[in-house]
Amino acid sequence: MMEPFVTMGLVLKETRYREADRILTILTPKLGVITAMAANSLRLKSKLFSACGLFCYSEFTLVPGRNMYTVREAEVQNIFHGVSSSIEGVSLAMYLTEMAAALSPTGEEAARELRLVLNSLYMISEHRTDLRVIKAVFELRTMSECGFMPQIVCCRDCGTYDDGDAFYLDAQEGHLLCAACAAKAGKNCNLDKAALFALRHICLVEDKKIFAFKISVGSLAKLSAVAENYALTHLDKPLKSYAFLKSVLP
Repeated sequence: MMEPFVTMGLVLKETRYREADRILTILTPKLGVITAMAANSLRLKSKLFSACGLFCYSEFTLVPGRNMYTVREAEVQNIFHGVSSSIEGVSLAMYLTEMAAALSPTGEEAARELRLVLNSLYMISEHRTDLRVIKAVFELRTMSECGFMPQIVCCRDCGTYDDGDAFYLDAQEGHLLCAACAAKAGKNCNLDKAALFALRHICLVEDKKIFAFKISVGSLAKLSAVAENYALTHLDKPLKSYAFLKSVLP
């Protein structure tokens, strides 16, 4: 019998199995994304009932098995109650957690990704900022943390840092062009100066400051479109939660 061990983890997904069991997808700081069986956790009297719920951050005691772990014990650390207070909040949380599961980071990347998802769920739960800001921050930062950092310091072709009012970020290649170089390349600019500054801020600042910026509605629209396109371009497959999110948060 394998030895049980303790880890913190965030439930990214729960799937009902048989009458009262759940199969959980959990993001942990060291093992990355794992699958665990929580037997009888759907019974109201079960000690695992609340700690194994979707978006729960809990301390799990796990036993390794052949195909998946088994949850022996679980204790809630944070439930992010406010997430479920609006359909927009829930659908954004579903989208973020599905993206984290799809990227399935490991090692140091997993610990950083866990902090980012927790931070984002907290912002949704506490209604701290516009949901569109949280979405754009998550998309750009998660890609940067998981090995897809865009080259955003200067224009790839001429090296300018911030000359002009318009810029182009190539979603596929992840490089930046100033307006003049974008025109030469036959590309239409998709960022204004404020959106570019926000993009740099999100990708480059330390964890605790990622949401600490102000942006106008017009610049946010540009940032949002670029962030979403960039993230979805680098994922292997489409996200199931995307269509619903767009229907409630266009």
